[in-house]
Amino acid sequence: MLKKVTITLYVLLLVVMAAATIIEKVKGTDFAATAIYGSWWFTVLWALLAAAGAAYILRRRVRHFPTLLLHFSFLVILAGALITHLCARQGMVDLRMGETTATFYAKDSRSGMTEERLPFKMRLNKFDTKYHTGTNAAADYETEFTIIDGQLTIPARVSMNKIFTYRGVRFYQASYDDDGQGSVLTVNSDPWGIAVTYTGYGLLFFALIYMLCDPKGAYRRALRSPLLKKGTLVALMLIVLAPAHGNAQRVLPRQTAEAFGRLYILYNGRICPVKTYASDFCKKINGHRSYRGLTPEQVLSGYIFYYSDWCREPFIKVKNGKLKNDLQLGDYCALNDLFSPMAANGYALSRYLEDYYSGQNDEEHRQAADLDNKVMLLMQLREQSSLKMLPYTEKNGATTWYAPTDTLPKSIEPQQALYINRVFHLMAEDAQAGAFDRIDAFISKMARYQKRCGGSSLPSPMQYKAEIINDSVPFATILFIVNITLGFVTLFFFIYRLTTDSQRHRRTKAVMLWRGWHFVFAVILILSFLTLTAALAIRWIISGTIPMANGYETMLTVAWIVQLIAIIMQQRFRIVMVFGFLLSGFFLLVSHLGQMDPAIGQVMPVLNSPLLSIHVSIIMMSYALLSLTFICGLLGLFLPSQAAELQALSRVFLYPAISALGIGIFIGAIWANVSWGTYWSWDSKETWALITFMLYAAAIHTESLPALNRPRNYHLYLVLAFLSIIMTYFGVNYFLTGMHSYA
Repeated sequence: MLKKVTITLYVLLLVVMAAATIIEKVKGTDFAATAIYGSWWFTVLWALLAAAGAAYILRRRVRHFPTLLLHFSFLVILAGALITHLCARQGMVDLRMGETTATFYAKDSRSGMTEERLPFKMRLNKFDTKYHTGTNAAADYETEFTIIDGQLTIPARVSMNKIFTYRGVRFYQASYDDDGQGSVLTVNSDPWGIAVTYTGYGLLFFALIYMLCDPKGAYRRALRSPLLKKGTLVALMLIVLAPAHGNAQRVLPRQTAEAFGRLYILYNGRICPVKTYASDFCKKINGHRSYRGLTPEQVLSGYIFYYSDWCREPFIKVKNGKLKNDLQLGDYCALNDLFSPMAANGYALSRYLEDYYSGQNDEEHRQAADLDNKVMLLMQLREQSSLKMLPYTEKNGATTWYAPTDTLPKSIEPQQALYINRVFHLMAEDAQAGAFDRIDAFISKMARYQKRCGGSSLPSPMQYKAEIINDSVPFATILFIVNITLGFVTLFFFIYRLTTDSQRHRRTKAVMLWRGWHFVFAVILILSFLTLTAALAIRWIISGTIPMANGYETMLTVAWIVQLIAIIMQQRFRIVMVFGFLLSGFFLLVSHLGQMDPAIGQVMPVLNSPLLSIHVSIIMMSYALLSLTFICGLLGLFLPSQAAELQALSRVFLYPAISALGIGIFIGAIWANVSWGTYWSWDSKETWALITFMLYAAAIHTESLPALNRPRNYHLYLVLAFLSIIMTYFGVNYFLTGMHSYA
């Protein structure tokens, strides 16, 4: 009876948390926080589960120390959460320059925001936004203030990921006033809850690691399983993508366009080669990095210098759907196709956009907004407002990059201002006249001008070379084709061997064939891994941060981890090579989805923390391992004769995956506490990560859930559990709401 109660409460909490994220999307964050996460009954549900779980463990007289420690750590974490819920005070203090305040606005679940007094006074001295050199991309937000406590005056400073604590009250940078004369700080006082919770985190980390090292534990028994010794081999099939070729409108000669691409531009919040901008320009508008045999630089310069000609070129990719049919557009359309005297305001998308911004958010209107974004990129290029290629460094060392149409500061020399305003106009005249030697001279002069006037905003020579390589070689595209192809080939070998077990001579032939090719496949896997390593290293050099800042980079990182695991384990478990090729290819393929943006940009200030790198890398490692259990599950369902062996192999991945996921989630909680002043906010991503952890944790409780000992049940459960990862990674980002939506 006690077991049934515990399982019922466990499942009920999973359902409630999943439903809460959907309710939050519909009703809003404040409603979900008050009606669900902050309600008495939600707290009671967790308390009942904790009590039932503890009673069940005591009744079973569990004496295994790692198991007891692991479950005890969860009780401590829940106790810390309860103390925080009951005793902590959190709110906001709005400081204005030179003004003194002794109050803050605290959150109250019943009455909303209430004004409360601080045990001291505060006065804002300075608020400053730090920018990446030469750009308008924020690098940090910093507040300097003074605490006045009786006769004491204490200087204080906070910035993103850097807190200040005084008399048990912690301050975090939260926001700032639009006029730059005010700063908003998060105020948090939780002296007991955080200490108890962090103690629980420490116990949890130790217990999860000990679970993997314990010689008498379930994981070590899984590693010693005799079924693993029967492990088999692995997979291929070639995909060829043929680019379109042909002739387009007028362009600069390839050599001249390449020289233009080597110039610098302020794009996406950082200084980079024009080649980067050209590649992204083509990708965003046309869907490909080249066009009919032309380089991205030729296409970009074509629109710059031969705009009227290129307006007739069917360069803009149009998604399939009702909008495409209504406007009678092909797969690609020209800019001129969208402008007609017969259309409202002369623009074919005008009425769709009016409806879209009035709240109509169906597929047709979203397509119209997407197509309009592409048109806006072309219009900005025509107006030259996106060509921020001309720097000016003031006497104080501050560098600003200007486009020809920007308003220039009065301090700039007239001759330099004339150059900035006129250089592209003069180049366009030479382009129309076919005087490409003069354009080459203009490009050479502009390169010298950028180096002379760019100041410290220019990237280092190593960053510049790395970006040129990154723009020239489509690493992810090549690798996903190669890896998926080899994945299917090795999978074919695996299936072929299994189907020849009853025919000895054919089985022997299959084994010999695999052994002959195994070395070749292993070398290719290592080369693929090294290539992906180089691609990630190049992105790291370019951005200066670990490449885990967005969905595209995390997909590459997961593929890298999968390949690393496959290389390490493929000698002992030959089937892991199949997984290595297939899964890395799959993740690299996912990185090509429309929502994944490969562009390298500046990292948001709140993400510029070493805890983020640790949090994301550990989470990605767990996802990579859990994806391997997913492949084991699929093969186990379709190849029942190998289900037991695949179950044993799956368990080898499952235990470290759960450990990594648990450690990663709670390191993320520590990072949130440092950045936002609260270690758990029931954000949709946090909630679904916890759901995923709880779902997979159930799979190792085979003594309490004996049905999962049967291979078919086990594999079916893990295949279904993988849906929670898809929801956590993709569903939250693209369908739900929360602080993690930028990820």
